[in-house]
Amino acid sequence: MNWYRQMNKTERHTFVAAFGGWALDALDFMVFTFVISTLITVFSIDKGQAGMLATVTLLFSAIGGWLAGVLADRYGRVRILQVTILWFSVCTVLIGFAQNFEQIFVLRALQGLGFGGEWAVGSVLMGEIVRTEYRGRAVGTVQSGWAIGWAVAALCYTASFSFLPEEYAWRVLFWIGVIPALFVLFIRKNVPEPALFERTRKREESADKRTSAWAIFSPSLIKTTALSALLCTGVQGGYYAVTTWLPTFLKTERHLSVIGTGGYLLVIILGSFIGYLTGAYLTDRLGRRANLLIFAVLSGVSIYAYTQIQLTNDQMLILGFPLGFAASGIFSGMGAYLTELFPSAVRANAQGFAYNFGRGIGALFPSLVGYLAKTSGLGTAIGMFAGGAYCVVLITAFLLPETKGREIE
Repeated sequence: MNWYRQMNKTERHTFVAAFGGWALDALDFMVFTFVISTLITVFSIDKGQAGMLATVTLLFSAIGGWLAGVLADRYGRVRILQVTILWFSVCTVLIGFAQNFEQIFVLRALQGLGFGGEWAVGSVLMGEIVRTEYRGRAVGTVQSGWAIGWAVAALCYTASFSFLPEEYAWRVLFWIGVIPALFVLFIRKNVPEPALFERTRKREESADKRTSAWAIFSPSLIKTTALSALLCTGVQGGYYAVTTWLPTFLKTERHLSVIGTGGYLLVIILGSFIGYLTGAYLTDRLGRRANLLIFAVLSGVSIYAYTQIQLTNDQMLILGFPLGFAASGIFSGMGAYLTELFPSAVRANAQGFAYNFGRGIGALFPSLVGYLAKTSGLGTAIGMFAGGAYCVVLITAFLLPETKGREIE
């Protein structure tokens, strides 16, 4: 972390804002995964409806991510970042007051709009303020905030369900979502708009010309936009296919009791955190494409080990670390890479579209795995979709240019 001490005050404040915003989003988002069984009981819903609550957030986050990107190019990165955090926070708190499935469904959809927008805007803000030599490490390290938020969510879940009745404990977890709203005060005071964005906006105003939101599909950018969207689809589709179904496969078909325990969860979270930090380092040291290629291969190897090799509980506990490491480390290079691939006038728009197109399509992978599993078996289905997704990552990474050291325009 020597690079952090070498950054100037503005760079450090921006890093804290983006890191904190992402960690708090993870906290608000991941509490849902801990209370699914409680919601099924309290509101008498089935597993299909519970799955819809997870899917609708991801689908609407794809919409919110692109919309926030378009607005950030028009009105400013910092302003829209604050809006997305406040939106996400308010919707999370309101879920704690929900009285039926329909209310939770609508609020989860609205929550997704802010969730998708926060990453899209925050990563662009980081990419434009942090200097070139530290950009990959700084933006990549922000991703590790997800593991921190996930761990805090697990601790809050343990505390609330240990000391409160179940019918109130789940609500308290969502009420904790007010914390990100308070974090906006730090952003307002300490984080300026990037000078690069301000210059771009002034140039457009002086020329009385606004860049269209559809410019990312112009002849000069369509190839980069399409390949970036495919890259993000591979990264996120593989992640969702593995993290959604692998625990079920190991528990129901391999009959491993360690799955779902606190120890296994802790090992995966630790692996994820170190994976994010390692990916952040490698993306600056070896390059953006190299980071993607390395972690795509590692993810493929992990998937093969989990689905094709008979493992004991002790072995599974140990292998939780490389699973979290590989599946998470690949994300570290994404923010800096997408920032460097596009010009300033459409950067947030393009980055928001590419990343959230991948999230929207990737959100369908768990359902497709479930359908294929009926005829081919769950292990085969996971291997086909996750393996195929990481093959897409390998192909698109070779087709896109390396941007390490590129001064953004």
